[in-house]
Parts: sequence; C-alpha cells; structure tokens
Amino acid sequence: MTPVRTRIAHAVALMCALNAVLASPAQAHGDASAAANDAVDTAQAVIVTGTRGSNRTQFDTMAPVDVFNRADIAAVESSDLNDVLAQLVPSYVVQRLPMADGQVFVRPATLRGLSPDQTLVLVNGKRFHRSALLGARGAQAPDLAQIPVSAIKRIEVLRDGASAQYGSDAIAGVINIILDDTVGTEVSVHHSQYSEGDGKANELNLKTGFAFGETGKASIFGALAKSDPTSRTRQRADAIAFQQAHPELKVPNPVQRWGQPELDSKRLGFNASMALSDTAELYGFGLVSRSDGTSDFNWRNPDTSTGAYKTSTLFPGWDLRSVYPLGFSPSYSNDQDDVQLVAGVRGHVTDRLGWDASASYGRNRIDYHLANSINASMGPGSPTAFYLGQLSQTEKILNVNFNYELPIAALPQPVNIAFGMEARNETYGVTAGDTASWTVGPGAAVGLDANANGAPGFSSRQAGSWGQDSSAAYLDVEVPVTRALSLGGAARYEHFSEFGGTVNGKLSARYALSDNLALRGSYSTGFRAPTPGQSNTNSTSQGLDTKTLLLFTSGRLANNDPLAVLLGAQALKPEKSKNLSLGLTWKTPAGFSGSVDVYDIKVSDRFSTSAAFAVPAGVANPLRYTSVSYFTNDFDTTTRGIDIVGSHLSRFGDGKLNLTLAYNYNTTKVDGGNSSLVTNAAQRQVFEERLPRQKATISGNYELGNWNTLARVRYYGAWTDNSGNATGDIFQRFGARQFFDLAASYRITAGQSLRVGIDNLFDTYPEEASFQASRGLIYSRNAPYDTDGRNLYVEYNVKF
Repeated sequence: MTPVRTRIAHAVALMCALNAVLASPAQAHGDASAAANDAVDTAQAVIVTGTRGSNRTQFDTMAPVDVFNRADIAAVESSDLNDVLAQLVPSYVVQRLPMADGQVFVRPATLRGLSPDQTLVLVNGKRFHRSALLGARGAQAPDLAQIPVSAIKRIEVLRDGASAQYGSDAIAGVINIILDDTVGTEVSVHHSQYSEGDGKANELNLKTGFAFGETGKASIFGALAKSDPTSRTRQRADAIAFQQAHPELKVPNPVQRWGQPELDSKRLGFNASMALSDTAELYGFGLVSRSDGTSDFNWRNPDTSTGAYKTSTLFPGWDLRSVYPLGFSPSYSNDQDDVQLVAGVRGHVTDRLGWDASASYGRNRIDYHLANSINASMGPGSPTAFYLGQLSQTEKILNVNFNYELPIAALPQPVNIAFGMEARNETYGVTAGDTASWTVGPGAAVGLDANANGAPGFSSRQAGSWGQDSSAAYLDVEVPVTRALSLGGAARYEHFSEFGGTVNGKLSARYALSDNLALRGSYSTGFRAPTPGQSNTNSTSQGLDTKTLLLFTSGRLANNDPLAVLLGAQALKPEKSKNLSLGLTWKTPAGFSGSVDVYDIKVSDRFSTSAAFAVPAGVANPLRYTSVSYFTNDFDTTTRGIDIVGSHLSRFGDGKLNLTLAYNYNTTKVDGGNSSLVTNAAQRQVFEERLPRQKATISGNYELGNWNTLARVRYYGAWTDNSGNATGDIFQRFGARQFFDLAASYRITAGQSLRVGIDNLFDTYPEEASFQASRGLIYSRNAPYDTDGRNLYVEYNVKF
C-alpha cells in the first residue's frame, strides 16, 4: 500500500473512532438531538463559493468548502487575517520572515503548499487585487492583512482548483471573504503582550450596521491597531569581539533585532445595498487601509565591513567611523496604502433568471524608506536616510454574470446554468527613489559599497509603468441527474494581451450514498497568468553571507532586458495545472459531521528565478551587481495530500461542547525542468521541505451559562531551513512542534463581554537555528509559526 493510501486508511479509521467517542457524551445525557440540530443548521447553511447555484450547502457541495463564522474568527487572537486563516485552515501556512525586506510586512501565505499567488482571493465574491510586492520566487499575491478581521461576517475556503470558474490564480483554491451586513453596533478594545515583555499590541474595532430609507442597509467599520516590535536575539559574536577590541566604546546589546516589526495600521470600510425596484438592487462595498511599519536590518561591523568603512584618498579625511563609530543597523520602513472599491447592480428578469453586473477598482501602493544607512560610494556627500521609491499595483474589472434555473421534467431539480463575461486591466508601476539611494558614486571604483546600504532604491532605469488587458467568458452548469447523483461542468476562455488565450475546464460529481453520507470528486485544469510586474520589472537586493558576514548585491532583470536575453531569458507564459480530488463527507443525527478529501495537483511551467549568473566581462554593469538572474518558467511539480475535517456538537452536563479537528498532510515533489531545483539537489531539498508536511488543529469549545471556554492544540510537522548564503548553503532540519492555546470569555450583560486568553500557554519555542547564530538570530526567521513565545491578551466587547 502506498504512503498516501496508508494515510487515507488511517485517517478514515481515526474519524470513525472519533465519531464513536465524541457521540457518546451527548447520548449519555439524552441531549444529542438538540445539539445535533445546531450542527445540522451549520452544515445546511447556504454557501456561495465554488458553486453558482442558489441552494448549495457545505454538506452537499461537489468540492470541499470550509465555512468559518464570526465566532470562529473571533476565537483567534490576531488582527491579521493571515494568522486567523493559519489557525483555521489545516493546509494554510504563513511565515513571519523578519529582515526579509518587503516580506516582513507583506507576508507570504500558502494553501496546500503551493505558491502564494496560486490562491485566488475574493471579497463578497469579487476578485481582490494583488499586492504591489513581488515576494519569494517572484510571487505576487493579495495581501490579506489589508482586510480588517472585525469587518468579516464569514469566510468560505474552497479547497479545489477553480480556474475554470473564476479565472487566473485559482490553482490551489479560493478564499472568499464575506463582509458583515448585520444591523447593530459593536465596539471592541483589545490588548496583548508577549510574556517576555515586548510586542505590546493595542486594537480598537468599530462596526455599525443600520437601515436607511425603505429598502437600504449599510455597515460601516473601522479598525485601529498598533504593535510594538519583538526581539528574540543574542549579541552577535563579531559584535562581542568588536566591543573587546574597542573597550572605549559602548556597543548596543544586541546590535540588531530579530523579530516582528513595529506596525501601525488604520482600516476603514463599508458594505451597503439598496433596492432600486422589485427586480433590481444596487450594492457596493469598499476597503481602505493605511499601514506603516519599521524593521531592522543586519548590523555593519566597522572592523570587517570593508565595503562601507574603507578609507580612501578619493575622500581625504573621511571615515565612516565618524558617522557610525559603533557600526550601524539600517532601519527599513514600509508605508502602504490599499484601496478596494466595488459597485454593482443585481436582480432578476424572472424567478428563474438572475443577473449581476459590477465594476471594481483595486490599488496597492507601497513606499519604502531606509534610515541609519549610507551610500559609501558617495563618501561624505551621502545622506544617512533615503526614500527608496514606490511600487504600485492597480486593477480595474468589469463583469456581468447570469444565472438560470432550467426546469426539466425528468430531473428532480432544475439544471443550474451560469454564464458571464469579464474584462480586466492591471497596471504595475515603479517610481524611482532618491538618486542617492541607487547611485554608484566614485568610491565604487576603489571598493566602497554603492547604493543605500541595506536596500538599494529603485533607479531611474528601473522606473516605469506596464499594463496588461484580459477578457474572459465562462459557462458553469450543475445537473441534478437523480436525487443521489449531481454532475457539474465548467469551461472558461481567457485572453491576455501579453501572451494570448487559454481554455480551462472542470468536471465534478457528487453521489449521495445516503441522506448523511456522500462521495464527491472533481477534475480540472487551471492556470496562473504572469503579471505585468513579473514580466517587466528589474530589482536590486542585498544579502548577508552567514559565513563571511559580507554583503552581496544581486540584480533581478526583466525578461526583455538585453542582458537577460543574452543569458537565455524568454517571455513568461502561464503556469498550468491539473487538479484531481476525491472525497467523502458525512453528517450524523448525533451531531457529528466531517470530510476526508485527497488531492493530486500537477503544475507545469512553474514560475521561479533562474540560476544566478556573473555579469559577463565587457558588459555594462552600472549598478555593480555581484550576480544577475531573471524570472522563468522552468520546472514542474506534483503536490499530493489529504485534508481531514471533523466536528461534533453535543450537550455535556448543563452546557454545550463543540469539538473540532482539522488535519492536512501535503507533499510537493519536483518532477522535471531545467531550473536549479532540478539540477541542484540542495535547492530541490529547500523547495520540497521548506514547509511542514503535516499540520493539524484540535479544539474544544465549551459554553455554560455566561461562560465560554476554548482549548486548542496546534501541531506543525518537521521542516527544513537553509542559510541562503551566496555560496556554501547550510541546511538544518527542525522537528515537529505543538502549541497549546487557552481562552475564556464571560458575558457580563446581554451586550457586554470580557475575554482573556493565552496563546502558546507553555511558552514553546522551536530548536535554535544554529546555522544562523553568527547574525544573532536564535530561531529561524523562515519558521511556519510564531517564534516569540507565550502571548497573553484581553478583550472587552460591547454590542448595542
């Protein structure tokens, strides 16, 4: 029996055993039916993701859909939606990545181990725009942190390929954020702090919903959050040696900080609708956010950072020690503005024919700053603070959708036929920073580092604006063949101005073995189109070798750059996928419900960065790159896994007990191609083992009178990290970790409640990252979980 089949068999056995164990308390107290009614109500809630039918529920979908309500979301201690999803969705992983440039603030998140930009994000069923940041391996994904958690009514997560239904990016699945539209006002104040005394965070959330006119309703929400930085750092060995060599100086301890950034965010939004007539409704929503953050970079040692501290007759009498006698750790700042606006009209022509037409505008804009730095190649003429420039992503979408229920006498229910069209424009922009942030001064000729030390600014050569247009048409049909058997089919044609057209399809089925047990499965093809930012932009980055502690400067060239073309770059093309899934879902009168789904996802022409090339002799190198690379489609992968989700709601004593289990096992293997992931075993190991193969959450919620308590265990399997050195990469394997969370809330009055909690109750940390200790780092910055230890919080909530 194969490993995957073995895990499936074990999973099914586990769920059956859990069913028997969990069912017994309710039956023993004679209240199983009351609890089961609540569970059935949840299972029968109508969903809107993965289907365009008007009567699909979580239980009778043809693909797995997780649904999380306000209570589920509120049970997670975070104002960052990425952290909320990481605790709720078994295959969702998000990293912290301190000192990783823009990824400190726009954190990469993965679903089923695939790339961050291979998951489509919707808000109220409408596509949410991408971030302006090109992150790890060039991924350009939406920044979910820009959506205020307090504004969310529920979250629906489709764990299945859906490009044929929704278009580009839906290879791993779809996350649909449904904004709150309920009447009433709610205010909450939240405070948290780590037990080590840092990372203090304060939040204020406000939501008010009201009716207006005879048919209108609107919700307005706002959120303010401010968090202090954390530091899990030891003094660097070279800083200790520097202090001993210069006893007259007082060197800071530590000289640099590894941890979460300082962050200040403000978010506003609305969600509204109003009937125009008996057959038409006007609707719209908007999200506006502003966030400012600051993070440290690596310390520059005056005794060893020769590229910055070198003296030269070119600048007589100038020594950087006069500016930074204790060395310096650059301070990197991110100012982000984000806007999403949608307006539309929907209605029905007849009881069976509905329509929806909408327009949306999304924009993400990030300005970068660097302080406590220098452009050493400019000598005494260099400033110590720089504006590095701006990245921007703008998306405009027009779409129209129709839904028709076709009655056929031979079928138990009408055939649901959905079809529509979409036009989309996206524009990517780069604005140059201060000239001093990217200039190569005269000192470069004698070995002084060029560019702003820590993060070179965007140069005038890199600045510009690039656009891409696309248009699409789709057909989505669901057929109830019998009361037991339902079939679905979808097809979508999409044309892009930069590379042409693509056609994708999906077939799905569900067969009810009984009223409470069903099989489901699907096969689909999918794609992710390259973005204008990925196809057209250049960037410069600096790294620090963990062995030599010296800087290296890398250039990533646009694929149409003459040097990139000389080195073998070709125009980017879409990534393509083939998704196959098979699952079993059930619910019982005893209040138990759950599902087991296995999947196989093959992705070809995956997007990555080419091997690093030395700049050929005789070729102009105005930005003094140590090496250059470019984006390329050059490897294929297979991702296989299993998702297990189960819950049981029962009466226990005088209260109500809700137990949940969510488990994911996931592997990704490189199948072939020409990239370093194929030819270099070490790089392949990094890619295949960088995330845990297993992740699980087990939680219990008990409600008794005015009290509500929560206990939760989060499990992360083993994973591998590497140093990322320019040469001589170092690897370290980290073992599995479990984190235990505990919380309790008390309803003071009908409209007031107080909640206290502890995340990571036992103050658990991973093994120390020995291969990066030279930089003062204690715990790996690439960890798939928080590495700051125990976090305590309190929240006061009032509704009226």
